[in-house]
Amino acid sequence: MAGMVNGRPGRLVLEDGTVFEGTLYGPPRAGEVVFTTAMTGYPEVATDPSFRDQLVVMCFPLIGIYGQRESEHQSGQPHVAGMIVHELVDRQDGDSSLRAYLLAHERPILSGIDTRALVRHLRTHGSLLGAIGEMDGKPFSRLNTRQMILAAACRTPSTVAEAGAIQVVVVDYGVKRQILTELTRRQVGVRLLPPTSSPDQILAARPDLVVLSPGPGDPADLPDWTAVVAEVAQRVPVFGICLGHQLLASAFGGSTYKLRFGHRGGNHPVRDEASGLVRITAQNHGYAVDEGSLQGGALEVTHRNANDQTVEGLRHRELPIRSLQYHPEAGPGPRDERVAFDRILDELVGGRRA
Repeated sequence: MAGMVNGRPGRLVLEDGTVFEGTLYGPPRAGEVVFTTAMTGYPEVATDPSFRDQLVVMCFPLIGIYGQRESEHQSGQPHVAGMIVHELVDRQDGDSSLRAYLLAHERPILSGIDTRALVRHLRTHGSLLGAIGEMDGKPFSRLNTRQMILAAACRTPSTVAEAGAIQVVVVDYGVKRQILTELTRRQVGVRLLPPTSSPDQILAARPDLVVLSPGPGDPADLPDWTAVVAEVAQRVPVFGICLGHQLLASAFGGSTYKLRFGHRGGNHPVRDEASGLVRITAQNHGYAVDEGSLQGGALEVTHRNANDQTVEGLRHRELPIRSLQYHPEAGPGPRDERVAFDRILDELVGGRRA
């Protein structure tokens, strides 16, 4: 049953001094305030490691209407710092309500907010640091990329699926469960390694393909991990997704920059430059590859965002290396691009597939 929930007066205070009043459930928290245009999928949003330490504004005005199901979670815990919604429904459907799930993990929800006005503010001024609670504000500090990834990723190696015709190593910067599911569905062996893995540790697993996962934060903060990617990519096929895409670009001389308000949601059009086909994709990132930094280099652009022309896919001109900025596994979002895993496997290791 859907019902009313009890809260207390609370507020969102942005680093530029703007204040939004609402109703608070849970403890105060601070983080980067971002928005997602996803109309559904808040269980996946709450548990997506790429949202680590972010206060996520849900653009859709009614949140909580279908409860919380663990089968939809993208990791074993919520990674959002908190959620900001227009209207919260406490529906006890599935395993729990969204409210109960977040509060059990000490993640707050601020409801009763004019989310349209808040999103317009973020679109105008860019993503901002903020705090939600009863306070007038608290010291704002830049998020630490390495700490966020270490909190979101695995700490020890593990086998996700026993070896098949192809052995895939996934370097975990904040991998989503749906990525692992899509790989295992294709009858490949999957080994998950921590983000701190050295080239020798990655290559010791004798991978036919290395997948660099999505994750939170700024890729420019990770020069040592970029150096690992550069060494591994010279020796085995590599496929990068989201943060992994950005690290690959950096490993081959490219650079990245922070988008004004990021790409987050399930309605982002991406154009395949070879075919001209536009697909609707799921995205969750605040940084993009600077196409100008790739000029004359080893990487060529394969996909662009049809809205702002930002780089959405790369291919190495000689080596078996591919990357995608968007999330082909979705979770949440349109499932059209899950076939990208088939394309990538066929292109990079096709001769070894069963």
